[in-house]
Amino acid sequence: MEIKKNQEIIERILNKGVEQILPSKEALKKKLLSGERLTIYQGFDPTAPTLHIGHTVGMRKLEDFRKLGHRVIFLIGDFTGRIGDPSGKKDARASAREVLTKEQVEENMKKYVGQASHIIDVNNKENPVEIKYNSEWHSELKFEDVIKLATEFTVQQMLKRSMYQQRLEDDRPIYLNEFLYPLMQGYDSVIMDVDVEVGGNDQLFNMLAGRDMVANHLNKEKFVVAGKLLTTSDGTKMGKSEGNMVSLDDTPENIYGKIMSFEDSAIILAFEILTNAGLDEIKEYEERLEKGENPMILKKELAYRITSEITSEKDATKAQEFFESIFQKKDTEVEIPTIQVKEKMLPLNELLVEVGFATSKSNARRLVEQGAVKINDEKKDTYNTEIDITTSPLILKAGKHITKVEIQK
Repeated sequence: MEIKKNQEIIERILNKGVEQILPSKEALKKKLLSGERLTIYQGFDPTAPTLHIGHTVGMRKLEDFRKLGHRVIFLIGDFTGRIGDPSGKKDARASAREVLTKEQVEENMKKYVGQASHIIDVNNKENPVEIKYNSEWHSELKFEDVIKLATEFTVQQMLKRSMYQQRLEDDRPIYLNEFLYPLMQGYDSVIMDVDVEVGGNDQLFNMLAGRDMVANHLNKEKFVVAGKLLTTSDGTKMGKSEGNMVSLDDTPENIYGKIMSFEDSAIILAFEILTNAGLDEIKEYEERLEKGENPMILKKELAYRITSEITSEKDATKAQEFFESIFQKKDTEVEIPTIQVKEKMLPLNELLVEVGFATSKSNARRLVEQGAVKINDEKKDTYNTEIDITTSPLILKAGKHITKVEIQK
C-alpha cells in the first residue's frame, strides 16, 4: 500500500501542473526512485502582505516531496524581495519592480508561514518543513563577493531573457540591479545545497541561473520543476502584479466569489494546478465538460474545492450558500461579511484596495471604468469619488465580491 501511494505521489510530482522539468522528467523520476533523500525548495519573495493562490501551485509540490520523506525548504526571500525580480509589464515604470525597504519586507512576510500551513504540513512531527530567510547569507556578502559571483554570467546571457529583449525593442530601461536578481536567486541554491527547485514557469530563467551555479560550485545537477501558470484568455498571468489575484488572506466568501469569476476556459487548468484533485479526477472533469455539462456546475465545484482546501469545508459551505443567496437567489436577508476601515471618508479606488477587492489604485480604477463596482446597488462610474464610510448600511460590490463596510470600532 505504501509503495503504491508513493508511486502515485511521484506521478503527481512529475505530471500534475507541470510545464517542464529540467534536465528531463525521466531523469527526475529515476532520482526519486533511487531512494536518495533530496533537498527541495521554493522561494517566496515578500513583495506583498499576503501570499496568493498562484503560490499554492508550488506549495502543493513541496508537500508531495515532503510526504515522500525529502528535505523541504520554504524560503522567504527577505533579501531578494528588496531587490525585486523584474516583471514583464510594458509600462516602463512598472517593468522594474519597486525596491522595498527592510521594514516593508518584514511587515509583508508576517503571515506567510501561517498561510502556507494551509497547504503544507509545515510542522509535521516526522518530517517538518524548514523555514529559511535568504538575508541570512546575502547580507553577509561583501561587494567583492558579488563581483566574483557576477563573473559567472555574461550580459549576453542576461539579455536572452524575453522581457529584456522586449524592452530593448521598445527602447525602455533595463536597470543594473535587475541583472543581480537571478544571480542572488541562483546563489540561494548553492548555499542551501539543493537538488530540486520548484517554481512557476515565469521563474524559469532565474531557476536555470541556479542550475548553472550549482553545477559550478557544487559539481552536481540541480533539477528544475517549472509549474504551469493560471492565465486569462488573453494570456495574462493571474497574480498580485496583475491585480486579479485570489489572496490567501481573502474571506472564504471572496475566495469563492473570485473563483466563480474565472473564465470557463480556465476551469480544467484550475482543477489541475489549484486543487488536490488527482490526475484521474481531472480527466473526469474534462470529460464532463466535453460531454456538454454546464460549466457553471463545474465552476461551483471548483470554487468549493479551492475554498475548502485553503480554509475549511465548513467555511466553503457557508461561502457557497452566501454566493447562491446573493448572486443567484438574490436573497437580501443573507448575512454579508463586514470589513472595518479606519477612515471616515475614502476615494472609491482607495476603498477598493483597503477592503482587498483590488491590489492597486490603478486596478481599482479599471474595475470602476468597467462598470463592475456598486455601492448599495448603485453603479459607480467615477473612480476617485469620495465615499462616506459612515453611511449605513454601506454595501460594496465589485464583480462577484461583496462586503459591508463600516468604521473601525
